[in-house]
Amino acid sequence: MDAIKIIALWGLVAIGAAIAAGVIAAARNRDHSWWAAWCFVVPPMLIVLLLLPRNADVRPRRPTLDEEDREMV
Repeated sequence: MDAIKIIALWGLVAIGAAIAAGVIAAARNRDHSWWAAWCFVVPPMLIVLLLLPRNADVRPRRPTLDEEDREMV
């Protein structure tokens, strides 16, 4: 297997892991964008997500960019 095929395969695995992580994280009441991004960069993190229990609490609301800007001033 040459380098081009390995890189292409890694890209497909990364995209698949990111999509799966987004769906699984949403089902487990976790931050889906954070998990999708990190599972794209490091696909084995999907295993960590699968081992985590479902988050029973209400997911905290992220502050908007405007709210973050107001806090910095």
